[in-house]
Amino acid sequence: MDFRFNAGSIPLLVSMPHVGTDIPDEIAAQMTPAGADRQDTDWHLLKLYEFLGEMGASTLSARWSRYVIDLNRPPEDSNLYPGQDTTGLCPVDTFHREPLYREGCLPDQAEVQRRLAAYWQPYHNQLRSELDRLLALHGRVVLWDAHSIASIVPRFFEGKLPDLNFGTADGKSCGQGLSEAVVAQALAQEHYSIAVNGRFKGGHITRHYGRPASNVHAIQLEMCQSTYMDEQAPYGYRADLAVQVQGVLRSMLQAAADWSRA
Repeated sequence: MDFRFNAGSIPLLVSMPHVGTDIPDEIAAQMTPAGADRQDTDWHLLKLYEFLGEMGASTLSARWSRYVIDLNRPPEDSNLYPGQDTTGLCPVDTFHREPLYREGCLPDQAEVQRRLAAYWQPYHNQLRSELDRLLALHGRVVLWDAHSIASIVPRFFEGKLPDLNFGTADGKSCGQGLSEAVVAQALAQEHYSIAVNGRFKGGHITRHYGRPASNVHAIQLEMCQSTYMDEQAPYGYRADLAVQVQGVLRSMLQAAADWSRA
C-alpha cells in the first residue's frame, strides 16, 4: 500500500504527506548518504497525533519519503512561493542543500512522471475520495494538513521559526470562522509562539483542496519539531515535550471538528 488510511466518522480529515520514510530500492541505490538519512521527514507525527482515533477523525499518511516525490507539491512542479527558495516535486537536495543523488543519477522527466503515477497519484486519489465521502455524509468537511520542520533552516527563513505556523492561503482555503476557531485555541496558551500565513501559507494540498465555496475547508499546521522531539539525528521522540503540545493540538482539532459540525 502506498499510504496508511483510516476512515473516521466526523467531518475532519487529517493528512500527513511528509511522514513517509520508505524509499524503493532502485531509487535508494542512486542516492547519497544524505538521502538515506531522510533528515527532512516530518518525524513522529503519527505518534503526536495518536489521539485522532478517539476523536473519530479520518487520517491519511504517506508511506514513501518526500525524497521519492513530494506529495505536497503540484504535479507540474510550479513554485508555491515565487521568488523564494524551495525544494521541488522530486527533490534533488536536502533542506541544507546536500545533494540527494550520486553524480549522473538525477531523475529525468520520464522518471518524474513515473513517480507521479506510481507514488503521488494514489495518495491524492485517496485524499479526494475521502473528502468526497465526508462531504456527502456531512455537507461540510475540514481538511487539516499536518506538518513539522526543524526550527532553524536558514535556506527557507531567518532565525527560529515560530512554534505553530498556520496556513490558509491568505484566507482563501477555508472560511474565516474555522481559522478563527483554531487560532483562538492556540492563543489561549502562552508557551508556544504563533504565526498565521507567515512563512508557510499552505502547500499544494491546502491550496488545491481548500474550496470554501464548495464546503471543503483546508488549513495547514507547520510545527517546529523542537516542540516534541530532538531535531538532531537520530531524531528521537520527546514524550516529556510532546505531552504539552499534544494538549494544544487536541484543543485546536476539537475546535475544527466542532466548527465543521456547527
